[in-house]
Amino acid sequence: MKVLFHYAAGPDLTVRLSALGLDVAICPDNDDARLGEMLRETEVLWHVLRPADAALIRAAPRLRLIQKIGVGVNTIDLDAARARSIAVCNLPGTNARAVGELALLLMLAALRRLPLFDRSTRAGQGWSLDPAVQDGLGELGSRTVGLVGFGSVPQALAPVLAALGCRVLYTARQQRAHAIAEFRDLEGLLAESDIVSLHVPLRPETAHLIDAGRIARMKRGAILINTARGGLVDQAALTAALQSGQLGAAGLDVFAAEPVGPTDPILKLDTVVLSPHVGWLTAETFERSFALAAENVRRLATGSPLLHQIV
Repeated sequence: MKVLFHYAAGPDLTVRLSALGLDVAICPDNDDARLGEMLRETEVLWHVLRPADAALIRAAPRLRLIQKIGVGVNTIDLDAARARSIAVCNLPGTNARAVGELALLLMLAALRRLPLFDRSTRAGQGWSLDPAVQDGLGELGSRTVGLVGFGSVPQALAPVLAALGCRVLYTARQQRAHAIAEFRDLEGLLAESDIVSLHVPLRPETAHLIDAGRIARMKRGAILINTARGGLVDQAALTAALQSGQLGAAGLDVFAAEPVGPTDPILKLDTVVLSPHVGWLTAETFERSFALAAENVRRLATGSPLLHQIV
């Protein structure tokens, strides 16, 4: 069964793929010409970030399974897949530790303005910064951190935050009996939290969940962390809030448009810590993901029920 891994792979990742015992071809997600050729024979698409839209699905006449290497399926045209009876599966939990650790890293880096200090030190100006830079630097312990959503990522993150001395709040569709956090509705969480971290999928009802109105309800000087999906946040409203000081900082791994353009005004702000949608990207995530994705290829070949099937 011909599997296409639609993502760039370095030497180590290439070795990992070849060791799976499957017929896996690799196509970097920016090589459209090669993709067009390879899709004609592809039966299973291992999809990472580049959207699997209706045009891509049409170009793959033998396609039987779109396997998301990750969790969110907002980049897959589910209706187009459904119309062709193409199965769609994801891999919940495989990247939870990696994303949780990056969220924690962004919190710490935003509190300590790490990008500014890194850049200044490299320029030989680390000891000559404006003293005003010291204002607002702080520690994570003793702060109130609000987790929006309580799936696998925030469940992994909450006990770590608590161990660091944080007061942890969460909001979700249902309260969790054994959560290491206090439940609040979204409005209450925004009002109480020093740091708000987003961990919900992008759906029509969550698009621009954090808009200008909700940012205004947050504490002045609060920090927003987003390792989930860029569309959860009104990015123009976020930029304005950072410029005005309503928000003190932000840590962003995801953006409204990806890849984020070099002229986006949010890139000019020293109070923002940025990474290019790599929260999930660790060798351990790939190891867990490939094991389940390979199992689904075997199940597809034998007609067995697929793991974590969405469509």
